[in-house]
Amino acid sequence: MSVRRYKWFKLDEFDSPDKEGSGEMMDDAFMHQLDLARDIAGFPFIINSGFRSIAHNQKIGGVRNSSHLLGHAADIHCGSSKKRFLLMEAMLDAGFTRIGVGSNFIHVDNDPEKNDLLIWTY
Repeated sequence: MSVRRYKWFKLDEFDSPDKEGSGEMMDDAFMHQLDLARDIAGFPFIINSGFRSIAHNQKIGGVRNSSHLLGHAADIHCGSSKKRFLLMEAMLDAGFTRIGVGSNFIHVDNDPEKNDLLIWTY
């Protein structure tokens, strides 16, 4: 089995807190797209949430059909309005078409089973 490598990320950054090694479940196309967004942004991304086990998703009140459950999503920390703007700009430039905006994070996913061209708030 080959080890997947990405320019800016290690898969353990995406582990569900209750399941060591679960970052390996992240979708490869998603990870490459996130790497591109990181290149564009020019600053490190702090991953708040990547892959989620069903139990962890329920514990934190995630939606039943969360894209995190399939490895198609990440929540990225942003501590200021400027960083939020730069993150959103990088995500759009990298081709992401599903973005959620929280007070201190940006959710991004490329779930092929969901509608695209959406930006929502939490």
